[in-house]
Amino acid sequence: MSDVVVDLGSPVPAYEQIRAQVAAAVAVGTLRPGDRLPASRALAHDLGIAVGTVQRAYRELEGDGVVVSRRRTGTVVTPGRTTTGGGTVVPPPVIVERTRALVVEARAAGLTDEAVLDVVRGVLAAPHGQDSDVS
Repeated sequence: MSDVVVDLGSPVPAYEQIRAQVAAAVAVGTLRPGDRLPASRALAHDLGIAVGTVQRAYRELEGDGVVVSRRRTGTVVTPGRTTTGGGTVVPPPVIVERTRALVVEARAAGLTDEAVLDVVRGVLAAPHGQDSDVS
């Protein structure tokens, strides 16, 4: 979980940057149920921000049901979690791996991230069971 980065120059508040990164890590399986998050003080120190900022992010994640915080045991990803806050389904690992492979192949072919997203949006917009013309 040391991959959290905060851009203090961003218009997005630091607590929201932390919350979004942790929620995304849970959604893609980088953080799994039962995984422990860094202590608030340690993460705040590493990021050079106030402890209260990290605590707010953790409180919001807890409110969304993504993590649970307890004294002495710390903050952990909710055991048995199948959705993130807001009801987003956590994708099965095979879907995450196939998506990573798609991104690697698309980038190797010279596509920008936005172009890859456009292709995915086109496929998603097509009626179920039909290919869309996204070329």
